[in-house]
Amino acid sequence: MSLIPPTIVLFDMDGTTVRHLHPRLLQILEALDDASHKAARFFSRTLKTKIDAPPLVETRHGKRPKLLVHRAMHKMRRKDVDEIVEPCPGIYDVLDFLKSRNIRMGIVSNGLGKGYGHDILKTFDLEPYFNIAIFREDIRRSKPWPDPLLQALNGLDTPPGQGDVVWYIGDRRKDIQAALAAREHLPCPVVPIAYGLNAAIAVLENNVGNDNIIMAWADLMPRLRQSLQANH
Repeated sequence: MSLIPPTIVLFDMDGTTVRHLHPRLLQILEALDDASHKAARFFSRTLKTKIDAPPLVETRHGKRPKLLVHRAMHKMRRKDVDEIVEPCPGIYDVLDFLKSRNIRMGIVSNGLGKGYGHDILKTFDLEPYFNIAIFREDIRRSKPWPDPLLQALNGLDTPPGQGDVVWYIGDRRKDIQAALAAREHLPCPVVPIAYGLNAAIAVLENNVGNDNIIMAWADLMPRLRQSLQANH
């Protein structure tokens, strides 16, 4: 069964759009992010809320989250982003193909934008591909909450309607969870795509389907062509 052809595609950044030259740093950042979510989940249980609770897509009282640990980590590093990450092999082929089909695209990341994410987009000439980019300081609740995805979609020139199909591609379990949770708040289908093993486990656990798993960008290209050509 071919995938439903997308009209909007959102991408995770770390581990999906770019890969770390020093994987240990990515592991540390992911561990910090997971620990942050576990703490938030504890308080959510205390307050009897759930992952699919109504999204909080605005900052409280107009204030941005401080994210002191995230900022400290990036201040400690003394390397430019091109010494830390590189584009994942094949990502430009996918981006070029989607752009040629006028598919709107966005970046949704739990990482910081200032001093990191925005630098990556600029350094590797990724900015022209994306209509919007949402980073950790832009949102109160990060993935696996659906808020970052909803923030990105609401920030497009035209928010998704009933005729749209949103793909979200990520390499972590929380990416799949965020995409599934976003379904409850949108008028159109949301299709999670797992890039790599960690996200693939979440796809299988939620009975999403084997077609929604890729291990490399080259795996996605024939599926993209099949789904989009079948729609013409």
